[in-house]
Amino acid sequence: MKLYLSILASAVLLSACSVQKTAVKEASSKKMSGNPIFPGWYADPEAAIFGNEYWVYPTFSDKYEKQTHLDAFSSKDLITWTKHPSVVDTSEIKWAHKAMWAPAIVEKDKKYYLFFGANDVQKDSEIGGIGVAVSNKPGGPFKDLLGKPLVNKNVNGAQPIDQFVFKDKDGQYYLIYGGWGHCNIAKLKNDFTGFLPFDDGVTFKEITPDKYTEGPYMFMKNGKYYFMWSEGGWTGPDYSVAYAIGDSPFGPFKRIGKILQQDASIARGAGHHSVMHNEKSDKYYIVYHRRPLTETDGNHRETCIDEMKFDANGLILPVKITKEGVAADKL
Repeated sequence: MKLYLSILASAVLLSACSVQKTAVKEASSKKMSGNPIFPGWYADPEAAIFGNEYWVYPTFSDKYEKQTHLDAFSSKDLITWTKHPSVVDTSEIKWAHKAMWAPAIVEKDKKYYLFFGANDVQKDSEIGGIGVAVSNKPGGPFKDLLGKPLVNKNVNGAQPIDQFVFKDKDGQYYLIYGGWGHCNIAKLKNDFTGFLPFDDGVTFKEITPDKYTEGPYMFMKNGKYYFMWSEGGWTGPDYSVAYAIGDSPFGPFKRIGKILQQDASIARGAGHHSVMHNEKSDKYYIVYHRRPLTETDGNHRETCIDEMKFDANGLILPVKITKEGVAADKL
């Protein structure tokens, strides 16, 4: 009997080892990221590179009253993603109670600053707007930097949401933000606790391009400023991404055209994006959300990634949205 049990145990162990090896082999043989890149309803992804890791900070896409936390995801190769749950939530941001949206993140002086919108404020008498939290690690936990919103007013017609933080070549950081069809830029203080006025005394300058709706993003390439934004309605098939190119972060920005939009055979409502550049491979990636063809709920959005390319003149080529995603690309 003992011999039989010993043989049985050995067989079970060998079987388990075989399954484990198969699972490892299957995981290691995955060549493409696939889309979505991680499971769950997530939108408005902010993508960043810290050291040798890619990071994505999306909106948890649910009813506003359930949008009370932000998760993060990290990867070393764009293929395998690790979830970092609730890097910040409304238990830490006391003035926020719903609609934590569209995070933006920057690393400065060995600290990580996470900017976010909260409460979907409709008028200046409401508490909410754009906040900022800080952590010693990209995976949090993040703590409220100010204990109040950084921006809590509608200035130049721009709802205080969809913030992006841009670092210029001279080291100056700017907050670029705005919903309701208006986009502002403001010069951040060195410690991100407030703003510095421009030379003309104005704090918030409007840089709204034609057809702008929300979701601004900016990056530099070959000395030029690429300004990108989302157009159309966020629940509609017309949601998309367009861009302009300028000589400064203030433009003027003349709309060039759309570079990301839905493909009726793959997904609907592709928009609200960010961009990552792997300097080692010199590949650019656009990270965005889209709605599966099977879904009618406006909040059922997934985070996806595809490669973004340029022509010989530096213009962005239209992005083909895919089910396959991108190949492995280590930093």
